[in-house]
Amino acid sequence: MRVDLFDFDLPDENIALRPASPRDSARLLVVRPGEGLGDHVVSELPSFLRPGDALVFNDTKVIPAQLEGVRLREGGEEVPVSATLHLRKADNLWHAFARPGKRIKPGDVLRFVSADGATTLSATVEEKRDGGEVVLTFDARGGALDEAMMRVGHVPLPPYIASKRAEDGKDRDDYQTIYARENGAVAAPTAGLHFTPRLMQALEQAGIERHFVTLHVGAGTFLPVKADDTDDHVMHFERGIVSAETAAALNAVKARGGRIVSVGTTSLRLLESAAAEDGRIAPWEGETGIFITPGYRFRAVDMLMTNFHLPKSTLFMLVSAFSGLETMRAAYAHAIETGYRFYSYGDSSLLFRKDR
Repeated sequence: MRVDLFDFDLPDENIALRPASPRDSARLLVVRPGEGLGDHVVSELPSFLRPGDALVFNDTKVIPAQLEGVRLREGGEEVPVSATLHLRKADNLWHAFARPGKRIKPGDVLRFVSADGATTLSATVEEKRDGGEVVLTFDARGGALDEAMMRVGHVPLPPYIASKRAEDGKDRDDYQTIYARENGAVAAPTAGLHFTPRLMQALEQAGIERHFVTLHVGAGTFLPVKADDTDDHVMHFERGIVSAETAAALNAVKARGGRIVSVGTTSLRLLESAAAEDGRIAPWEGETGIFITPGYRFRAVDMLMTNFHLPKSTLFMLVSAFSGLETMRAAYAHAIETGYRFYSYGDSSLLFRKDR
């Protein structure tokens, strides 16, 4: 499909720079294909679900994967460099996007130092790839590397926020779900940022099941689609896992007529990667680069809660596949006109899947 079919104009004032407070006070646009739109708030979510439905959350935890430092050159010259880690391949090996990347070459050493100067972390460029991507081997590994990154790294705020303000201490809490537990994400599964203990309790009292999967969101989620046709776009891979226990529980939900409600596109992409043609979900672990565009036949997910996405992004393509392109173009036009807040810290939507 032509990528420009997924374009729209978004005023700067619709881009959220901070989350709603409390989180579940964010607005919620309910989209039922063929039935119109409904303006609500996230705290009303239980009223749109039925006892026996199941919410599926992504429990990945954002790590401070934005590293600022220098590239060491022969003769001792130091050149400023930035690296955004996006996919861990081993206990000391990461794929990253480096800037400026044009002159980086294999064998270069990158050095990163904490703000207080007490921690130094170094990495060697093992491989240089297209689009500024590099493969880095660090001088620390496993837990020692994780601890060093906590001291040296920064929360990798999305470019549309980082271009307007600097990261601060508040982001370490704001850019994390309340149920995050598995370290590894470069970006937050932002649909989950709206959940509070109060909302979780209300969902439990309403008889809504709660299940967790893990997909470590990569920096590739921020990359624009530069191709003119969706067939020419290459997705970056992200690592995830659906446990046997979760797969069995979700299959039981479907068997008794309950609905699977994905909290976020990350959970959806993982569930669809793990689902067979008949919709049955299998235990799954690995890397997924699934690219969902209109025409895709959804196997597992019945409803999707998700934030508002960028023009011409893979995520706007995904929601257009889920509820229909014209439906989502109308929904986004309504959201813009009525002041919904977009992107990671913005408002939310609850999408019903269009009939096949």
